[in-house]
Amino acid sequence: VQLVESGGGSVQAGGSIKLSCVSSAYTVNRYCMGWFRQAPGKGREGVALIDRLKVAKYADSVKDRFIISKDFAKNTLYLQMNNLKPEDTAMYYCAADSRNGCPATADKYMYQGQGTLVTVSS
Repeated sequence: VQLVESGGGSVQAGGSIKLSCVSSAYTVNRYCMGWFRQAPGKGREGVALIDRLKVAKYADSVKDRFIISKDFAKNTLYLQMNNLKPEDTAMYYCAADSRNGCPATADKYMYQGQGTLVTVSS
């Protein structure tokens, strides 16, 4: 399973960025998928997950600011990030898993991408 992220960049606080993760049609349709992030010197933390039924879950720190979605026609997972804060600065990773349930931690995902960097300045 290949996961290719894009869309990272630099933005000022309050701005928006939309991340994309392209994979196969089977993966996007059948797998649990999510976004994780890792800031310098910190562990990888969950940001948002979306299951096969398109039910989404968010970390408290991003709730009401970030939106996770799937576009089945484009075989793509998205993360729309609004009202960005400096503490959102991190490498963002797309992840996918074929097993039942959506694991909460990155280490339990079978597949992860190479990441895309988001930098938010104050």
